Amino acid sequence: MALVSSRLLFLLSAILILIQASALPAPLLPPTCNNNNGNYTSNSTYEKNLNQVLYSLYSNTTIDYGFYYSSYGQNSDQVYAIGLCGGDVNPDDCRGCLTNCSTLLTQLCPNQKEAIWWYSQCMLRYSNRSIFGIMNSTIQVDLCNNENVSANYVDQYNDDVHILLNNLTSEAAAGGSLRKYAAGSAITTDFKKLYALVQCTPDLSEQDCTNCLLIAIAAYPQYCAGKVGRSVLLTSCKIRYEDYSFFHSTTAPAPSSTNTTTSPPLTNTTTTAEGNPRNTLWMVIIIVVASVAFVVLIVSICICVYLRVSSPREKAAENIDEEIPSVESLQFDFSTISAATDDFSEANKLGQGGFGAVYKGTLYNGQDVAVKRLSTNSGQGDLEFKNEVLLVAKLQHRNLVRLLGFCMERNERLLIYEFVPNTSLDHFLFDPIKRVHLNWEKRYKIIGGIARGLLYLHEDSRLRIIHRDLKASNILLDEEMNAKISDFGMAKLFLLDQTQSNTSRIVGTYGYMAPEYAMHGQFSVKSDVFSFGVLVLEIVCGQRNNCF
Repeated sequence: MALVSSRLLFLLSAILILIQASALPAPLLPPTCNNNNGNYTSNSTYEKNLNQVLYSLYSNTTIDYGFYYSSYGQNSDQVYAIGLCGGDVNPDDCRGCLTNCSTLLTQLCPNQKEAIWWYSQCMLRYSNRSIFGIMNSTIQVDLCNNENVSANYVDQYNDDVHILLNNLTSEAAAGGSLRKYAAGSAITTDFKKLYALVQCTPDLSEQDCTNCLLIAIAAYPQYCAGKVGRSVLLTSCKIRYEDYSFFHSTTAPAPSSTNTTTSPPLTNTTTTAEGNPRNTLWMVIIIVVASVAFVVLIVSICICVYLRVSSPREKAAENIDEEIPSVESLQFDFSTISAATDDFSEANKLGQGGFGAVYKGTLYNGQDVAVKRLSTNSGQGDLEFKNEVLLVAKLQHRNLVRLLGFCMERNERLLIYEFVPNTSLDHFLFDPIKRVHLNWEKRYKIIGGIARGLLYLHEDSRLRIIHRDLKASNILLDEEMNAKISDFGMAKLFLLDQTQSNTSRIVGTYGYMAPEYAMHGQFSVKSDVFSFGVLVLEIVCGQRNNCF
């Protein structure tokens, strides 16, 4: 009977350890046990100090910010410890994660003087050397999402990821001594949401935090090439990005140097079995089976939800007209644009296009913009506006004018572009005074810029795009006289393997139109190349194409 009782107690102890481990969020990888710093012996002074520092881990910290640090002992037996929770983890979950980590890490790294363990919700690290305020860029975890980015969007997606991570890096590094964390989202060039977070241990300086995160961002770019998500965890910082929301939005209270919380001791508990051993065993089995069934149920629900969500996502990618609601982050209020342009005053008017006027405006943050206001009496205004939003918002190239946003209120249809200070090419090319600023070197540079922008539209963008109205007034010049193609209201989408199309509605500017397009409505990439050739002749000779 004693033998049966001892075996039962062993089984119960093993199950309790499993239940304790299952209470934790899943570990990203096994812990790192650093053998280079040596081992300690059982019941030594170092082991006692380690237990003490883990016992008092929370006592010198502000729990609401999820950063814990402590040290204990003297000389070679002194132990240092850091605990860090994700910025979106609530205090109770944070305390539970670190408490369990403290118990398990010493068991998984027995007699090791230095160890670190990253969980999805927290990180615990201890060492026999000072680790406070010292940036360590050793990579602990580097994981990739198995889902691939569409082959046509890889470069644009990588650019979107770097822009979002760099913005969050600046925000996190500027945090205080209790919190260096930032999370956010952005709209990618293919109108999908991108989510990311970055975090440093708050004991780092702003510069060290920035350097650590930049190292994480730049780590082995080929490792997760073409994947929609990645997690890189260094010893002192971490980054993560995905195409779905994986963090919780939380608002931390104001920092206070006097707001400290002391946790209860991290003591080991012993459970003894009472009553009938067989009944107790059955009870434990029922609990374990129920827990496993619950986990299987949750996983099944997640798989079903994923399958139901992925189908509409693919359907939305096929229907381009349904993409406008997904660009709500680009939408401006009409009152904001009206104030920026001084109620569309004549003094701010830059010119008049085929479908409306263009005004200069200054946003509340001081940024200059160009606002295209479609005329309300244009029967094709909505169509041209929708076409231009869908096209230009996806196009990212230094020789194309960048779309910053749009407005759709009442009868108003507005497009907000980056402001290009030197206006359009025709203002320089056909003006007898300004044309002296266009020497041969600048003219060659402008021709090359137009060619690069046109090549991007025809070959390198996600969709093959025919501009159909390439002319001198639609080529804008920035402060360095770099050419930028603008006005995509008449552009047409082509499939990547499509070569030509026909239309019964001839649009564009006579003199720049290819003969087969002007007479028969046939257009292709060759139509834009013909317009480009006319434009090159105008740049070289400095005369309009209708001038004799």
